[in-house]
Amino acid sequence: MTKIKDIIQYLENIAPPAYQEGYDNSCLITGDSSMAVTNVLITLDVTEEVVQEALDKNCNLIIAHHPIIFKGLKSLTGRNYVERTVIKALKNDVAIYAIHTNLDNVFNGVNKKICDKIGLENTSVLVPRPAMLSKLVTFIPKQNTREVLDAVHSAGAGNIGNYSHCSFRVEGTGTFKPNDVASPHIGKANEQEEVTEDRVELILPTHLERKVIAALHHAHPYEEVAYFLSPLSNYSQEVGAGMMGELKEEMEPFAFLKHLKSSMSLTCVRHTRTLKKGIKKVAVCGGSGSFLLPAAIAQKADVYITADFKYHEFFDAEDRIIIADIGHYESEVFTKELIHEILSKKFTTFAHNLSETVTNPISYL
Repeated sequence: MTKIKDIIQYLENIAPPAYQEGYDNSCLITGDSSMAVTNVLITLDVTEEVVQEALDKNCNLIIAHHPIIFKGLKSLTGRNYVERTVIKALKNDVAIYAIHTNLDNVFNGVNKKICDKIGLENTSVLVPRPAMLSKLVTFIPKQNTREVLDAVHSAGAGNIGNYSHCSFRVEGTGTFKPNDVASPHIGKANEQEEVTEDRVELILPTHLERKVIAALHHAHPYEEVAYFLSPLSNYSQEVGAGMMGELKEEMEPFAFLKHLKSSMSLTCVRHTRTLKKGIKKVAVCGGSGSFLLPAAIAQKADVYITADFKYHEFFDAEDRIIIADIGHYESEVFTKELIHEILSKKFTTFAHNLSETVTNPISYL
């Protein structure tokens, strides 16, 4: 029987909470993680109407992109839609889980979904995030190297882009002298030992340090395991904000904007004036992405697709790029499909319902 915590663990292996922004609240917001799952409702936002839809469809878990709670609640009196929604969920034992900017920031997350909808190729993270990686160096008796490496690889170490099981090793001689109370795997108390060892180096996500070191200790034959961890300032090419991609063929600006409107099912597109050059390189960011405009320009994108640009921010294009503001809801509503695709690969014993409630607070006349 699948429990809520099983789904959360699976989702967070794909989009670790460590990748969310500091202001965010991606987590289990209401509910008991040990509850068995009846059915799941997938939504962009959580409102009272969405909770009611969950009840109508016998769903005791709502998975949302946007957290219903960003700031601490000091009371629950129903004075606004946030409090009323939380109260309704609690009264009816409906769990709410949010997976927000951590899903934005992973390579195959929200921005990749937008790229796929538009038809972009050769995608890459627009602004890779630094200081997300660590280096592990350890020393292993040569005959045990393979089993120890298998253990730390399984824990998440040694992945670089599209490659797994990456490591570097060099053979050397390890020396040690056990004392009277030691229980050495090799050698005897008070006798100097020399052992042929491999010095092994691996890269790992910083948030997996504890898991990897636990695997190292479990698999390593020595009573005392020699290792050291170093933080890296490298940029992670798999984690970061926004995404870049290319169209298969260059398009005339108005033709591209019409293609964008059609492929993203948009009511309208707010954009800066078109340029005389064609559209080939495209930058995207789901949600509020005006902060990435300088990066899109620096990467020589022909157009930047995002949402929530303020009036004066459109001037910052300065005829170097086309800004296409497609709306916050519109840029992220297909996140429901993304979450559904992720869950369907693993869980088949309950329904994954896409919410039919339109939560867009903006209407167009």
